[in-house]
Formats: sequence, C-alpha cells, structure tokens
Amino acid sequence: MKIKVLNETPITAAEVKDELKKIRKKDKDLNFRAQKTEDYLNQTVSDTKKTAELVKKLEALKIPRLREHQIAKLADVMPATEQDVKVVLQGYAITVTKENMKKIAKAISEFI
Repeated sequence: MKIKVLNETPITAAEVKDELKKIRKKDKDLNFRAQKTEDYLNQTVSDTKKTAELVKKLEALKIPRLREHQIAKLADVMPATEQDVKVVLQGYAITVTKENMKKIAKAISEFI
C-alpha cells in the first residue's frame, strides 16, 4: 500500500508532545520510538500554550523570508540573544538583518 502525503506542516516539539498524548489515550500504548520521543519531550518541553503564543508572536513580526519551519525551530530552541538566533538560523539558507534578529531575540526573551 502506497501512502500519499497530502501536505506537510511544520510543528513544534510542544505540539508533538500533545499529539503523542492523544495517541496514548487512543491506543493505550506507544511503540518504542514514540515512547522514547515522549520521554525526551517530557524532559525538554515545558508549556504548549506558551509555545503557541511565541509562534504567533514570531509570525506577527512579519520578518521577510522567515518561514514556518524556521519559526517552529526558533520556538523549540528558544534562543535568548541575537547571537543565539544567528546560530539557529545558520542551518538555513536565509539572511536575516541584525535588527530583525534583535526583534526575534526580544520576543523570545519575554517567554523565557
């Protein structure tokens, strides 16, 4: 059976944690990989509502060339300084001005 992917939407680690909770309710048990993922997320992810608010705030900044998957990564890592934002975004083929990096760092620092 061939699986057809209808669309791909990046989600944050907090959203993955919520989805795993739903799967656990439905199936009672998780497979090995899902259990390991849930254990990791329980240790690292704090609050889903805070993460969702942060994503909305980062989207509201309307930074040019900043895409959904980059916003999700920023929300997961939560870099507090301009230099940390630069390090996170170095993994992508994107250029963000220093002013915009300062805006991102300021927005994230409010949630730390």
